[in-house]
Amino acid sequence: MNTALKNLLDILDLEQIEDDIFRGSSPEDRQQRVFGGQVAGQALVAATRTVPVARQVHSLHAYFIRPGDPLVPIVYTVDRVRDGRSFSTRRVVAVQHGKAIFTLSASFQVPENGPDHHTPMPEAPDPETLPTGFDRFAKLFGTKIAEQFMAHRPFDLRHATPLTWEAKGKPELATPESVVWLKANDKLPDDPTLHVCLMTYASDMTLLDTVLVNHGLAWGDNRTVGASLDHAMWFHRPFRADEWLLYVQETPSAGGARGFARGQVFTQTGDLVVSVAQEGLVRVTDL
Repeated sequence: MNTALKNLLDILDLEQIEDDIFRGSSPEDRQQRVFGGQVAGQALVAATRTVPVARQVHSLHAYFIRPGDPLVPIVYTVDRVRDGRSFSTRRVVAVQHGKAIFTLSASFQVPENGPDHHTPMPEAPDPETLPTGFDRFAKLFGTKIAEQFMAHRPFDLRHATPLTWEAKGKPELATPESVVWLKANDKLPDDPTLHVCLMTYASDMTLLDTVLVNHGLAWGDNRTVGASLDHAMWFHRPFRADEWLLYVQETPSAGGARGFARGQVFTQTGDLVVSVAQEGLVRVTDL
């Protein structure tokens, strides 16, 4: 299996240290704060392990409270808020150094039938026709940096719209929308919970970038700093994270040093499977 993907699966495989208490680690290559998608994915794993297998997550709402320290474990405590006939609710608190760094509430439901409709998938280039992430980064930063960066990516991302660094300082490339094909870098087990947790991780990888592209900014440009503030997801239909998924993102608003972005995730056959919303801190030093 792809090394970066295997490392991610290992990180999502939490250690249970007591009833409803779990412990997770961070990648050894993280030198600053913990990646938001990681703590969200791990928290969802913790919640899922306290719910009957037949109940699948249909929504989650999370807040990032403090930066995570990648050098120490994260402890996840799960509160079994309610188990009804059809729904289960869980609340998870992630703790480091005796303080909460993240909270997540998730709702799970038994499979049921009902009305069925969804927004159609917008037109997008076939993912195989788009340049790889390595090709785009190599053109921007050179082969060596591209190799180092891509070695730690568990997902294959193919952008149909400009990267932040491609649009930096170029008003003609500014756009409030971002379109990205993504899939895990290798074949995955059939466990549907694993695919949901991996998509939770991946959903945080590019969403706030949409805000930056719209203003010609980029992370690491010596002007822009930011972080996820909250994150919400709704899971509409089953999907596989090791098959191409189209992540259509838009930013309706930015202001007050905060940027808001929304996303919709479609399968290659056009089914809407996930909706995402996020607000993040976006500070620019020379504004």
